[in-house]
Amino acid sequence: MYDNLADPVTIDDMARAAMFSKFHFARMFHRATGVSPGRFLSALRLQHAKRLLLDTSLYVSDISLQVGYNSVGTFSTRFTQHVGLSPTTFRRQQGFTPVIGTTAARGGRGQVHGEIRSPGSPPGLIFVGLFADRMPAGWPVRCTVLDRPGRFALTDVPDGDWYLLAHFVGTTDLDEAASHAYTGADGLAVGVYGPLRVRGRAVHAELGLRPMTLLDPPVLMALLDARKAAREVLARRAG
Repeated sequence: MYDNLADPVTIDDMARAAMFSKFHFARMFHRATGVSPGRFLSALRLQHAKRLLLDTSLYVSDISLQVGYNSVGTFSTRFTQHVGLSPTTFRRQQGFTPVIGTTAARGGRGQVHGEIRSPGSPPGLIFVGLFADRMPAGWPVRCTVLDRPGRFALTDVPDGDWYLLAHFVGTTDLDEAASHAYTGADGLAVGVYGPLRVRGRAVHAELGLRPMTLLDPPVLMALLDARKAAREVLARRAG
């Protein structure tokens, strides 16, 4: 997948390369990564598109072709759904978003609280969010940002089965942290826990971060502006 982002790769091609039947390959792949082969490939293509938008002056139409989309309209729609910004807005804002929205407009009565663990890691921004599946894409159900490993609490969580996802860049420079997370630079740590069944009550979860590997789906969602995130963290601590 990593070497053929622009090609029309099918699940039959992948299964043949792995020397499995298509159905056995799909089951094994999902077990290893948490998502289907097709969704994983789509995520890799969008992640590469993010890099091209930030690092080149290519037209959006050219980028869509380089990452395997024949239709720039389909590419733009998929990018906006999974990143939270349109390709042109993502480029104009240099990969930053002033606000991370949530998919659940109405609050719930549940709460997810616990601790994010990352032994030996230096201070750095940690995004913590609840998602409908194991892919950190689009807008979370609820989220928060920490400036170091430790305790967290997500309130007003609606009823549902949610995955707790977190990612962290090991740097004390806040702007560098956000930039690395967007472009997939080395040093990104991730963690997933779930599904968590929230039914109007408090649920406890402890999540350990580990270095990201080639089998982890890329972090597609646009991250909060690091400077804004830092101010919010400091304001919470002061309160």
